[in-house]
Amino acid sequence: MTPHPGKTLRDLMAQGTVMCPGAFNALVARAVRAAGFESCYISGGATANVAGYPDVGLISLTEMCRTIQEISQASGLPTIADADTGYGDGEMIIRTTIEYDRSGAAGMHIEDQVFPKRCGHLDGKTLISRADMVAKIKASVANKLNPDFIIIARTDARSVTGIDDAIERANAYRDAGADMIFPEGLHSEDEFERFSKESPGLLLANMTEFGKTPYLHVDLFADLGYQLVIYPLSMQRLAMGHVARGLAALKRDGTVEPQLDDMQTRKELYELLAYEPGRQWNYPETPT
Repeated sequence: MTPHPGKTLRDLMAQGTVMCPGAFNALVARAVRAAGFESCYISGGATANVAGYPDVGLISLTEMCRTIQEISQASGLPTIADADTGYGDGEMIIRTTIEYDRSGAAGMHIEDQVFPKRCGHLDGKTLISRADMVAKIKASVANKLNPDFIIIARTDARSVTGIDDAIERANAYRDAGADMIFPEGLHSEDEFERFSKESPGLLLANMTEFGKTPYLHVDLFADLGYQLVIYPLSMQRLAMGHVARGLAALKRDGTVEPQLDDMQTRKELYELLAYEPGRQWNYPETPT
C-alpha cells in the first residue's frame, strides 16, 4: 500500500530540511514536482487571492479541501495545507482534521489568531487564549484518521505579545500533542535560533516576501534547526508580476509577439501535463 503522505514527509524531514514551495493551483503543483521539489504547500492566502479575496478567512473548508485534492493528486507530492484558525472550535476543528486528511494532505497548520484572522506579517492581529488553542490542538490530535497526519501549531504571538510568549505558547502546544511548531513573523536570524533552542522539536519556517522575516537561505534554516521551509506565495507573486507586465505591454503594443520568449510554450505545457496529442492521456500521471 502507498504510505500516508505524512509518513513520506516525516521520512524526508528526517533526512534533511525540506523546501516546500507554495502551489496555488494544480498546474503549478505539477511544475513544483517537475522542478525537483519533494513537497508542496497550499496557502490559505494564495487560495483566497486566486478567488479574488484578501487573506481574511473567507475561503471555506469545502473550497480548501477541493484545492488540496487537486494539488496533491496533480503533484503526487506530500502537501502541507493552511487551515487558518481551523474554521471554528470544538466539532469544527475535528471535522477540519478529518476532511484535510481525506482530501490527501500530509498535514495542516492551525493558528492561534482570533477569527477573522489577518495575514501573519501584518500588524493588528489578536490572539485567542493559550488554553483555547491547546483545546483546539488536543481535539485535532485526538481525531486524526492516521497517526502520520502532521498537526502543525502556528503561533502569531511574536508580533502581538512578544517572543517570550511565543516560545511559551509553542511549548504548551507541543505538550498538547502538536507534531510541529510554526513560529510566524520572526524578525531575525537570532530569533529563529533562539526559538529552535528554547522549543526543541520539529519546526516550520515561513520564508515569505515583503514581510517581517529577513531573506534567509535554506541551508541557514537547516543549521538553525528547521525541518520544513515554506515559500507560500512566491510563485503566485512571480506569476502575477508577469501577468501585470504582460497586460500592460499588450495594451501598449497591441500584440503579444514581443513577449513570446517569456511564455511557456505549447510543447512545454503538454510536457508538464504528460500529454501527447493522439495518445490516450491517463490521470494522475505526474511529471518526473
